[in-house]
Amino acid sequence: MPSPHDVLVRRPFEGLPAERDIVAMRQLVPAATLASATDAEHGGVPVLLATVLPMAWPAVRRSDGSIVLGLQASVPGGDLSRAFGQAIVQALAAEPGTPVTQVTLTEDSPRLQDVLDLSVDEPIRLHETFDFWIDPEAERTPEVEASLAQANESIMPTRAIAGLPHAYWVDAGAKEHLRWVLDAAEETVIDAVARLHARRESGVGEGTRYVGSFRADGLSVPVWDLPSGFGAEGVEREAVALRERFDAALAATEPLTALERRARGGIVARQVTLR
Repeated sequence: MPSPHDVLVRRPFEGLPAERDIVAMRQLVPAATLASATDAEHGGVPVLLATVLPMAWPAVRRSDGSIVLGLQASVPGGDLSRAFGQAIVQALAAEPGTPVTQVTLTEDSPRLQDVLDLSVDEPIRLHETFDFWIDPEAERTPEVEASLAQANESIMPTRAIAGLPHAYWVDAGAKEHLRWVLDAAEETVIDAVARLHARRESGVGEGTRYVGSFRADGLSVPVWDLPSGFGAEGVEREAVALRERFDAALAATEPLTALERRARGGIVARQVTLR
C-alpha cells in the first residue's frame, strides 16, 4: 500500500501569500530570496526562502539560528509543501551552522502552511550572484569563493517586470523570453490566450511571439519569445497594455468562436507539465 506521503498534491503552495513567488523561484528564477518567518508555535524564527543552496541542500541552519530554505532542492513525497515544511522542522532541530542534507518525512511532517507565519508578505528579491549563500558569521575560505564563482557563472540574466506582477524576462543566450506566473484556473488561462491569439493580440509587442505555456506546481505560466535586444525595458513598455488585454480576456465568459477554438487546439497541443 503506498504511503500517504506519495499522494501527489498538484498545487502544493496554495494558500501561501507568496505562492506565485515560490513557484517562480522553483521554476523560473535562478537566484532570488524571499524573507519569511516561522509562526509563533515554531518559535518565530527568521526564514529566508531561496532558489537554490550549495550542494542543492534543502535547508541550512545559519550560525545566528535563522534558516535558509532551498526551494529547488530535490525532496521526497508527493507534496512539496510538506517536504519543505519538514526541512524547516529538521533545520530548527539542527545545530547552528549546519545544513539539512536530506529531508526525512514522518507521519507528523507539517506543511509550509502549518509552519510559516502567513501574515508575513515580503517582496521577492532577485540577485545577480549567489552571495546570499554566505553565512555572515562564517569564514569565506578559498574553496567557498571558488564554488561561489562557479555558481555565479551559471546565472542567466533575469529581471522582474514592472507593471506585470510575477512576470520575468530572461536572457537565455540564443533567445530572450517572458514568462508570467498566473493564478487563474488553467482552462481560463488557455481560453484567454485563445481569444487573444485569434485576434493576433497574444504577443507582447512587435516581433514577439506567444509560444505556449506550461503548468508549474499547479499554476499556469504563459511564455513568449522575444527578439534579441528587446530586453526587459521593451517588455515594460508593453506591460500595461498586455495586462489590460489579458485581464479582459480572462474575464470574458462568452463561448469561444470557431476561430478561437482552433487557436485553443494549437495552444493545448503545446502544453507542458512541470512538477
